[in-house]
Amino acid sequence: MGIVQRSATATSSKLETISTDALDRRIMSALQFDGRASFRRIAHALGSSEQTVARRYRRLREAGILRVVVLPDPRASRESLFVRIRTAPGAAEPIGTALARRPDVSWVTLAAAGTEVMCALRADDPRDRDELVLRNLPRLSKVTDVSTAALLHVFAETGLQEWQGFDARLNAEEIAALGARSRRDVPVRRTADEPGLTPDDDALLTLLASDGRMSYAALAAATGRNEAAVARRVEALLERGLLFVDVEVAYALIGFRAAATLWLTVAPADIHRVGTEIALHPEVGFVGAVSGPASLVVAVTCRDTADLYRYITERLAPISAIRQHEVTLTVRHLKQAGTVMEGDRLPRIL
Repeated sequence: MGIVQRSATATSSKLETISTDALDRRIMSALQFDGRASFRRIAHALGSSEQTVARRYRRLREAGILRVVVLPDPRASRESLFVRIRTAPGAAEPIGTALARRPDVSWVTLAAAGTEVMCALRADDPRDRDELVLRNLPRLSKVTDVSTAALLHVFAETGLQEWQGFDARLNAEEIAALGARSRRDVPVRRTADEPGLTPDDDALLTLLASDGRMSYAALAAATGRNEAAVARRVEALLERGLLFVDVEVAYALIGFRAAATLWLTVAPADIHRVGTEIALHPEVGFVGAVSGPASLVVAVTCRDTADLYRYITERLAPISAIRQHEVTLTVRHLKQAGTVMEGDRLPRIL
């Protein structure tokens, strides 16, 4: 399934066919700059009407193509790890499915022809990390190897913390009209005077993890709290880097079927410069500095393997500071940042 210049069709055996045109993709692009931007603000930036933008967004969401969630920022955890689990043939999917059910695990993918699982693990308590990585996983007879890389830094200084590979990207004037701003470049602040997430936040987090665009009025009604207090608390958590807004897209449904994780080795003196440069590439959804043999981990989504090859040979190749690279193709996404996938699509939200 591909996207032509003016329109595209997304289909699934369990999904009603939906056509996406340039306006749909521009709305998705706008949301990737600010997932909680009002429909009125998006409409103003794109030169459309508020009603049209709202209708298009709901159709994309109900079809399982798009979902906005608000989640704890992994930088706010005591430790964030990338875990690679190599398995015997046929064992990766059940292991990945079990990992996807864990609330402290995100971005679960099957890779390497179905014999490798990759995921991200947030650990506030080292005992939870050790229980999974040192004890539970190695005990499984089908697991042949487990390796980890600690996340040291997220490259989001550019404000482009989301994938921007659409063929209908926003121009500088539209971005300015949108008034979007990155919250990922806000340093995480958690002090005695400004504590982190508390049990009192649990109800809000549950709601925002399901629908990150819930209004403060709806959040207040669902939690029985004062609307002004809810707004202050959510804004404070976002401003302090303890929460972040993530726009999840079922890329395969809109024609982008070649996803890969790149592990790049770079000299220490070049890590920050190279990571910042790669974060500007529209094909890239995430860049992080990590521990271990590789220096950087990069999540890339392209239309097909030919497009991925062009990205590697034409976009990455000129960066002479990259000494080595490993490409791990994604066979299937089992879980995105906070959502377990249903095949190629996100769960339908009515």
